[in-house]
Amino acid sequence: MPPSSNSSTDGYDLVLRLLVGVLAVVVPLSHLAWLSGNIAAYLTGITWAPYQPTNALLHPERLWPQAGETSLLISTRIVPVLLLLALGAAAGILWSRHKNRSGGRKKITDMAKARDIQPLMAKAITNKARSLRPSLKDAKHIDAKDTGILLGNLQGSRHEVRMGFEDVAVAIMAPRSGKTTSLAIPSMLAAPGPVLLTSNKAAGDAFTTAYDARTQVGRVWTMDPQQIAHAAREMWWNPLASAKTLDGAGRLAGHFLAASVDASAQGDFWSKAGSNILSQLLLAAALDERPITDIMQWLAFPADRTPLDILRDHDFAAVAAQLKGTVEGPPETRDGIYETARQYAAALLNTEIAAWVTPQKDVPEFRPAQFVTSTDTLFLLSKDGGGGASALIAACADSVMRAATAQAERAGGRLDPPMLAILDEAANVCKISDLPDLYSHLGSRGIIPITILQSYRQGQKVWGDAGMDAMWSASTVKVIGAGIDDPDFADKLSRLIGDHDVETTSTSHSDSGKSTSVSMRQERILPADAIRALPKGTALCFATGMRAAMLDLRPWYQEPGADELSAASAHASKGITARAIAKHALQQDDYGSAA
Repeated sequence: MPPSSNSSTDGYDLVLRLLVGVLAVVVPLSHLAWLSGNIAAYLTGITWAPYQPTNALLHPERLWPQAGETSLLISTRIVPVLLLLALGAAAGILWSRHKNRSGGRKKITDMAKARDIQPLMAKAITNKARSLRPSLKDAKHIDAKDTGILLGNLQGSRHEVRMGFEDVAVAIMAPRSGKTTSLAIPSMLAAPGPVLLTSNKAAGDAFTTAYDARTQVGRVWTMDPQQIAHAAREMWWNPLASAKTLDGAGRLAGHFLAASVDASAQGDFWSKAGSNILSQLLLAAALDERPITDIMQWLAFPADRTPLDILRDHDFAAVAAQLKGTVEGPPETRDGIYETARQYAAALLNTEIAAWVTPQKDVPEFRPAQFVTSTDTLFLLSKDGGGGASALIAACADSVMRAATAQAERAGGRLDPPMLAILDEAANVCKISDLPDLYSHLGSRGIIPITILQSYRQGQKVWGDAGMDAMWSASTVKVIGAGIDDPDFADKLSRLIGDHDVETTSTSHSDSGKSTSVSMRQERILPADAIRALPKGTALCFATGMRAAMLDLRPWYQEPGADELSAASAHASKGITARAIAKHALQQDDYGSAA
């Protein structure tokens, strides 16, 4: 049987590839031979040969007849081969380093290019900063940190991607995916104005890393009621300062409710009734300028008429009537309502926690209205599931943002410099129930919130489906990091990124030879499984009105000055450890003395 034309074609392809491979070696080798031979000739006083690389490799004696055989062997054979090997090794090392710098990540070529996200690029973001911040209007040079918050670099490039000082952001990043090292800490270090950070960690986290650096630009306040950092109590804050109205007292009670009950259960009778009683008692305590801990005594003894008298004396007769109706209602119902309220505020029974929110001698009071016009920093620390303690953290963060809103209105509409509010672990330690609603206007006031969650479902648990959807929609910038294991959310992101045309080549064989056809089909740019497998150090960025972009994150420890920050963080972490050991030893001594 005669050989098929298909076999002949395959043979021709193999010969062609071999020929290309030989040329890839012979061409550079012949040029190296010509160059090396001429250098040797020049050093030995022989005439420079004309440009004939082929002869230099095959017949060097024709170009340099005066040179010895050994000299020609070394200069046109051995040296060129060694040089070619060295160049190949150098190219391999450079390529390996390039892959290591990018973490071996494959660049997604159909994601947004720099031209697609121009509003987040340096020139546009700088021009926008001039229009948003009057203090920068006439400045000849503006530092990058004064123009916006760095999110990372456009993948595979040096183009910095920044969110502006009118954006509001949600970051959904799993643990150890860079949410603190690449987003929270760099944002704090570069913030031009006041900074608020909530967290449930201290050692080796944003608290220890940024603490010393922030002391260089303003005062650092730390509220640590559960002693995560074992910080000395060098401040106190009055949560009743903004509770002298029914709305203010209701907001404060709402923080205790949100810290204790998930969104799905906040609408039942006992939750709402307990929250109402709590708000009425908080209002009475605020009006009479009492410490917040007084409400615990009133909750313990419903028959105490003191809150009723205070409300009536301050012209809150309707509120007093509501409170009186509950107190004089059926005992079973009254006791259930009061017990619910007692559970919400139970953290105030802890004297160490209560000390942070009651007047303290020789300890300065933290005043949100003064903080928002400074360049100070406020660390709000609480453990996961802190109950009433996390309610105080959320209430303090809320009071700061509300004070910032009021100051912005007095200043013409915006804060300058803007205030950065990084709500890390927001679903655990900072459950502000109406945060999704606040997102609709905070950015326009120069208040830049960055809410950091571990998953989309975590937000749904705190704010409900509608609330989390509202926050997602209101966020002008969304950052999605590694570790997205929710298939529905990953598919939603994949659909938002969109499709692209993929060229498909098909080959068929027949007796007459091989034929090739090309067709186009639609395919997801980034399917759900690829989003789930996003490598650490990368993130997706969704900005309003722009295509989704892939970012290379910029962790603080790879930036200039990282050594100093690392040393400061290590020193601060050791301080936390030392304080924890000293406190434990003191407790052991107390137990021993009691025994």
